Amino acid sequence: MNTRELQDAIIELKKQNDVCILAHAYQSQDIWDVADYIGDSYGLSVQASKAPQKTILMCGVRFMAETVKMLSPQKKVLLANPMAGCPMADQMDRTDVLKLRKQYPNATIVAYINTTSDLKRAVDYVVTSSSAVKILKQIPNKQIVFIPDCNLGSWCEEQVPDKDFVLVDGGCPVHMLITEDDVKSMKAAYPHAELLVHPEVTAEVRKYAGYIGSTTGIMKYAQESKNKEFIIGTENSIVQHLQFMCPDKAFYPLSKETVCHNMTLTTLMDVYYAVAGKGGEVIDLDDQVRIEALRPIEKMVELGG
Repeated sequence: MNTRELQDAIIELKKQNDVCILAHAYQSQDIWDVADYIGDSYGLSVQASKAPQKTILMCGVRFMAETVKMLSPQKKVLLANPMAGCPMADQMDRTDVLKLRKQYPNATIVAYINTTSDLKRAVDYVVTSSSAVKILKQIPNKQIVFIPDCNLGSWCEEQVPDKDFVLVDGGCPVHMLITEDDVKSMKAAYPHAELLVHPEVTAEVRKYAGYIGSTTGIMKYAQESKNKEFIIGTENSIVQHLQFMCPDKAFYPLSKETVCHNMTLTTLMDVYYAVAGKGGEVIDLDDQVRIEALRPIEKMVELGG
């Protein structure tokens, strides 16, 4: 089969087998074309909980599929490629959080959603890149332990100066590959292009940005902006997606190294096998783990996240 034939087969099979396909923004364009919903991890989980289908297929990484299961325990949740993990999510575990709890007994512990379900059990709040600043401003406690991304944490610290932040040494290894030299080089090559970056990049890179925000925020900004040229400082798949969305505008990757190999593991054929009932991994969570991990997410929602 060619790509179009394979996509047609997937669309037919997902209808026959009552499957809702979620595609994270970093998935390839051919997977986007067969997805029911596209977006960031938490937004996809919310869409899945509202979807009528009884089976949810996550085209993304493991912690995202776990979040889908937390919000939709009654549904069958599949991860399209079982090997697709998240290096940031693997940097800390629940034991590490409990040690921080002893070290900072009066602090509120806030975890980025890019963490495992088991770790989430031990924290007070979970935040997304788009909701972090809003949530942090509303937390009554002054002292915040923010895990695991120190770059996102330092950006939040800049936006919420009335809090005392404790940051740990962690973060997205893909976004951390972007350097200040990359910015200078691309700015010299494309002097009229506006730089849009994800807050997971370093502070040295962020200081040059015209816009800092989540992946969906970057795409929305680029679509609505009157500017015609953009340098994109996040996973490079977003460059291609924006080229499809805005053919009248030019988009350039900030660094050729910004490729998430875990995201690119999932192929269109993986999606085909999963919707056909021949592939993917069923994601199951122990009830206690699910309920305890959901608690800090619910607290985020209560504050408008």
